[in-house]
Amino acid sequence: MSAILPILTNMRFRDWGTRIILIFLMLATLIVALFIGGARQPHNQTIASNSAVKAGSQYPPAQLQSAITTQEQKRNLIPSTIKINKINPVYITTRAFANYRPNFAQAKVDPSNYGDRYIADVNGVIFNHQPIIVIHETSNSTSSAINFFQTHHDDENVQASYHAIITLEGNVVYLVPPEKRAFGAGNSVFKGANGVETVQTNPNLPPSVNNFAYHVSLETPPDAWGKNDIQEHTGYTEAQYNSLAWLIAQSQVPDDRITTHKAVDVAGRKVDPLSFDGEKFLNKLHSFRQLRTLN
Repeated sequence: MSAILPILTNMRFRDWGTRIILIFLMLATLIVALFIGGARQPHNQTIASNSAVKAGSQYPPAQLQSAITTQEQKRNLIPSTIKINKINPVYITTRAFANYRPNFAQAKVDPSNYGDRYIADVNGVIFNHQPIIVIHETSNSTSSAINFFQTHHDDENVQASYHAIITLEGNVVYLVPPEKRAFGAGNSVFKGANGVETVQTNPNLPPSVNNFAYHVSLETPPDAWGKNDIQEHTGYTEAQYNSLAWLIAQSQVPDDRITTHKAVDVAGRKVDPLSFDGEKFLNKLHSFRQLRTLN
């Protein structure tokens, strides 16, 4: 009997040890499940809360001079929706693009002068316009335009901004982030292969192209500063054409969706960019990017 007691004791100890291990494993599994569920819930809430806002991933990326290598730029040009074995024509930047690097600057814009991009208009109708690029020119100096954009405006008819300005020296000044809606055009439409495109996102203002447009402006030459009724001026610098082509070459916006403020203005009062050489610009752009089919 004395020999059997240690054996029974050992069996009971092993039995209780097994039960303790099983209980521990069950608690650990429950904790992991609760942790995963809690981590997923805020993510789903974020997606739901942003469902009315549209981000424009095909617009030129805003870059600061200290960031982004050539390889990173090429990766940014390829949409995240590309899948293996799917043929996708995309714009790829060239060696000429890599060899040109303008100076950069960044200026903040007052929040009253820009807004979000939306996926539905004022009536709740969902749309999915492809991005366009609208080329402008300033009415005065770059600093004058930036001062205006940095001023708070309560009047919705006065609010205005660009995504970027290119100075006479060819410097690229980033203003409104590309995923946001700059107020670059008032009553405006884009006429392209898909017909007439415009969106009304503010019930107090007429429809415009702002919701799907990237607005970039050239600084007007000094001989035209403050002059509204002139028919032409001395034109833009070589550096401005180079930097404009360099900026747009980073986008996936095709040539036929690059337009001007004059072309989209419904009232017909806008003439900018005045004295713009479209052929010269396209030649620069084609030297900086090429359409390729990638697998």
